[in-house]
Amino acid sequence: MAMLANKRIPVTESVWVELSGLKSAGQTYSDLLEEMIEDRKKARLFRDLERIEEEDEFAEFPW
Repeated sequence: MAMLANKRIPVTESVWVELSGLKSAGQTYSDLLEEMIEDRKKARLFRDLERIEEEDEFAEFPW
C-alpha cells in the first residue's frame, strides 16, 4: 500500500465539479488522479509515436 500524504491542491469550483463528475462511486480522488495521469502518459506516447512516424525519424535494420 502506498504511503498517503495529505496535500491540498487548490482548484476552481468548476474544476472541482468536473472532477467530481468523473469520479466513480467509491473511487478516491487519488485513484481518479492516478487514472488521469496514466491516460495522459498514454496519450503523450501515442502522439510522440505518430509524430515520429510522420517525420520518418526511424532507422531500418539491415536484416
